[in-house]
Amino acid sequence: SCSRAKDVTMPAKLPVNFFSTRSPVIDLFRGQLDYADHLRQDSEIVLYFFYAPWCGQSIAAREEVEHVAGRLSDQVLFVAVNCWWNQGKCRKQKHFFYFPVIHLYHRSFGPIEYKGPMSAVYIEKFVRRVMTPLLYISSRSKLLDFLSNYEPGVLGYFEFNASPQPPGYLTFFTSALHSLKKDYLGTIRFGVITDKRVAEEISLVRSGSVYLHRHVNTSLIYPNDIMNYTAENICKWALENREMLIRWLRPHGGKSLLLNNELKKGPALLIFIPYNPLAEIHPLLDEITKVALEYHNCNKSQPAEPDLQHFRDTGSPAFDSSVPDAHMKLAETFSITKYPCCNTVVLPQWHSISRTHNVCELCINQTLGVKPNKVHVPQCNFLEIEAALDSFYLQEHTFFQVISNTIECSNFLSFYSPFSYYTACCRTVNRHFLSFVSSEKTIFQTPKVAFSSHGKKDNVQYSLPHIEDRNCFTPDLHASGTNITGLSCRTNKTLNLYLLDSNLFWIYAERLGASRSTHLKEFVTIIDLKEEVHYVLDQNQSLVGSTLENFIKNFSILYSPLKRHLVDDPSVHFDEQHVITEVTTNTFHDTVFMSEKNVLLLYYAQWCGFCASLNHVFIQLARLLPPDNFTVAR
Repeated sequence: SCSRAKDVTMPAKLPVNFFSTRSPVIDLFRGQLDYADHLRQDSEIVLYFFYAPWCGQSIAAREEVEHVAGRLSDQVLFVAVNCWWNQGKCRKQKHFFYFPVIHLYHRSFGPIEYKGPMSAVYIEKFVRRVMTPLLYISSRSKLLDFLSNYEPGVLGYFEFNASPQPPGYLTFFTSALHSLKKDYLGTIRFGVITDKRVAEEISLVRSGSVYLHRHVNTSLIYPNDIMNYTAENICKWALENREMLIRWLRPHGGKSLLLNNELKKGPALLIFIPYNPLAEIHPLLDEITKVALEYHNCNKSQPAEPDLQHFRDTGSPAFDSSVPDAHMKLAETFSITKYPCCNTVVLPQWHSISRTHNVCELCINQTLGVKPNKVHVPQCNFLEIEAALDSFYLQEHTFFQVISNTIECSNFLSFYSPFSYYTACCRTVNRHFLSFVSSEKTIFQTPKVAFSSHGKKDNVQYSLPHIEDRNCFTPDLHASGTNITGLSCRTNKTLNLYLLDSNLFWIYAERLGASRSTHLKEFVTIIDLKEEVHYVLDQNQSLVGSTLENFIKNFSILYSPLKRHLVDDPSVHFDEQHVITEVTTNTFHDTVFMSEKNVLLLYYAQWCGFCASLNHVFIQLARLLPPDNFTVAR
């Protein structure tokens, strides 16, 4: 009887060195994980580079890791471990789903996995953060630099005079390492203050206090009475309460829902800039951050950063006392700019073929007229807004057929309170009138306002315009003259702001409309998935704060003057001899919509097999149709 031959398998070849023998990286190419753990006992900072020798990403990252090791080998131990050889302990004990994997250890704390770009500058930046998770804030100037950074900052105050190791310091130190473990982008910076006078600048008086700085919202102090003082709790508290004015996006290159999940949140402003994380200064990033700060600064009654203003003035009050009294009285009179509780109402078109609308801003005003006390409402009451809308619609005819470049304002009493008024300011707008860029110095300058209150008319220099144009009319006492302040809270088209490094992700910019021939890799685009549109900032304009502000404002207004960007195919060549006209994005409007002839249009795709078989039929049809009456296009 015939017996089945046994399967013969060839044993795997013995692994060889992955890194050069002269490299500062210790290469454990046989997967000696136990020896790697032994090496870690004698070093403060250790970086493990787990690789598979056949993996393309591992081969590409090898040079980057070697570069970092050449710069930091005197402070950090670099160990590479082959985690693919089937006889090695690494393969038997670790179960990685991808390669390479980078783990960092700070003494006994770890592993801290690095998930950022496999680029030398990014790896080095992360390693340096693990080396020094806390920044030492020794003076007021360093405190100001720390607080003015766009990334969220956590500060701890500890008195080192009492003992060499103040209570809670190690816990705070470990919480900084925990934040790197949970947030590989390292967006939260941790600092420590030891000087009592510096700590008093941010109202920290008790040793062991922890302070979370926020630019727009109120800064917070860690609630010891509610939460236990542990490293995990401090990290969790900081991550949950941090303020993200602008976020970095770093797709890892594989299949990912990162962009999809962010774009689903609403309209997104994507800014591509060349970025070096190791550079000490980033002037372009500082300018973008300033715009983001103004955009999110919804409390116009105080500066964007009151504590920073206090530092800069060094003793002078936060608000300049030289502001004329007239401005103060104006702010007092129209206190709804200070405590806005408004709703924008767009009335129907008064004429069937007109593109004009009357747009009204309806505000609850509790300080106009007779009043027993000034009442400050911290947030809008939905029932009050509803009641105000009911009252407004009853008087809608007053504002329905007004066609005027002036702003018509009226106050009418609340049905429920003799001390509450509703203020409605309306104006006629159309697509051309609502342009922030062209009209800021012309149309919006010194507007004539007709202000009526119970039938009495008075001339007032300023009033409250449409919610999107408020800054153009109300004098800004504390801002630097920009109209973008608080715009994110005054429009229904609020943008989420994102940054991408064009050195790494320029391919995304090209797919979104960036020029391939540009030498300067700067690009800005707005993507609105819900409306299925995206807009591109002209690349001939330099990327500065004012350009970015105008781009955001033009998107935010009611009838945006921005032109929708459409993808075009530059490879299409035109030949007048062809009987079928090839239509592209740029020629579609003129060829199809503006043509005086009848147009027969075929939509096709390069991968469509049926389209290819239909082509000869379509050509025959084009020859049969009279060319004087028909344009055949595809």
